Amino acid sequence: MRIEAFGVEIWMNRHENHCRYNLAETCVESLTVAELLSLAGKPNSVLDDLLPMKLTYGAIEGSARLRDAIAGLYENLSADEVLVAHGAIGANALVYAALVEPGDRVVSIVPTYQQHVSIPESLGAEVLTLPLRAEDGYAPDLDALRRLAGDRAKLIVFANPNNPTGALMDRVALEEVVRIAEGCGAWVLADEVYRGLDQQGEGSTISVADLYDKGISTGSMSKAFSLAGLRLGWIAARRDLLEAVSIHRDYNTISVGMIDDLLASSALESRDAVLARNRAIVRENLAMLDAWVADEPSMSWVKPRSGTTALLRYAHEMDSEAFCTRLLEETGVLFTPGAALGAEGTLRIGYANNARVLREGLAAVSGFLKRVGQ
Repeated sequence: MRIEAFGVEIWMNRHENHCRYNLAETCVESLTVAELLSLAGKPNSVLDDLLPMKLTYGAIEGSARLRDAIAGLYENLSADEVLVAHGAIGANALVYAALVEPGDRVVSIVPTYQQHVSIPESLGAEVLTLPLRAEDGYAPDLDALRRLAGDRAKLIVFANPNNPTGALMDRVALEEVVRIAEGCGAWVLADEVYRGLDQQGEGSTISVADLYDKGISTGSMSKAFSLAGLRLGWIAARRDLLEAVSIHRDYNTISVGMIDDLLASSALESRDAVLARNRAIVRENLAMLDAWVADEPSMSWVKPRSGTTALLRYAHEMDSEAFCTRLLEETGVLFTPGAALGAEGTLRIGYANNARVLREGLAAVSGFLKRVGQ
């Protein structure tokens, strides 16, 4: 099977461990195990579960405790409608393997995580893309989506909140997407790894899996829950879809790690505390970034409504990879070039890292912008 090289992951693998200020990071500042257990209110009792644990394969689909905790993130789903995977990246790949066949039409809203274009293409699907535009506030043109879906789309896919723009489809927009999907019988896959980090209100938009019988939600512990090191994600969908996924999962997953399962369960059972911490970080840091953009005449953007990332448009005569490479070499600041996301002329910033890292990194970028503008 031939597949396009994964632009973002290649860039991150090359640079993220060799920078001073990682402003390409897309997770909310990662938790230590001690911090997680403190937020969970049981800094010592986890050892009572951990020390006697026999390290077998564990529960194949994910422990009942974990799947119950994941189901609690949704309004209408039960543990039987949750399947655990190796991160959302594994969850997404499994959904495509189970659903997409050569000749199927897949409509993907872009820019997005590259999986949602390259994997269905590699499976022989006809992939049609709907570009988000800054002049529309990165809101999708739903009339254009209806035309692309036509009467034969097999799958409509998007990230909500969006990576890299930070745009958010609210309930009204999602309900219209559902109507479009119902009109052609399509499944809807929503990559919801940033769900829970809205800038306004309670902080969490409804999931497509709660709105549509053929809605599929993928999520993970990495972004909104600050636990990327667990490498644990999930698929939330109706049971017959999960049964189809399980056939493929048996070939590449078996089970997730038992310790990962235990720590993820503890975090999700304490999700109010974890998400309160993380919403405070993204809201305070976005305010800092907003003030910085306002003071930088060569930078413009559409301010994000959710998630941890934003696209910055710059007014300098160099391509985005050259910009990011020079920035890294001269300042130690790491951004992600828009070229790696199919959005040349932009830079992706992750603003949910440690506040000091963001503050000092942005100051270094300001110095760089003055030099390149001379």
